[in-house]
Amino acid sequence: MGGTVTTVSSNGEYSFTKPNRESITLLAGLGVLGDVHAGVTVKHRSRIAQDPTQPNLRQVHLIHEELFREVAEAGFDVAPGDLGENITTTGIDLLALPTGTVLRLGEEAEVEITGLRNPCLQIDAFQDGLLKQVVGRDEQGNIVHRAGIMSIVRTGGVVMPGDAIAVELPDGPHTPLERV
Repeated sequence: MGGTVTTVSSNGEYSFTKPNRESITLLAGLGVLGDVHAGVTVKHRSRIAQDPTQPNLRQVHLIHEELFREVAEAGFDVAPGDLGENITTTGIDLLALPTGTVLRLGEEAEVEITGLRNPCLQIDAFQDGLLKQVVGRDEQGNIVHRAGIMSIVRTGGVVMPGDAIAVELPDGPHTPLERV
């Protein structure tokens, strides 16, 4: 099981979108070098307001490129980096992976999946109605988050478009992803 990195993005300033880069450098225990969300403790403004001492389980945000095609069918124009992700992937069902899965990105870098991105109203400010495309309900009425996954950096390294992604599932039983 594996996939490919299609795009990498980072931003040193708070902004909803992140510019695409030729490469990003992941730092163990911190996140993306130079990215506003890098750090040992939370960096997202809403999380800082709640408790700035919380551990940062959202160091690296990944989204599957397939999502962009799905929302395009509903009339939305979303490109890599637009939703604030650091790494855009293809070929892996990120949302189906269990908590604790390790993704090997390229030659060195490894991230451990901590949970689902909890999308906020800023998505509708980016494109009105987009939030309903990335948060919905399944047949049983359960909320389904589709705006990507969050992770922490286990092993640092450079990540760039075209890098292979290897998936290492945790020992069972597997725990489904929840919002972080």
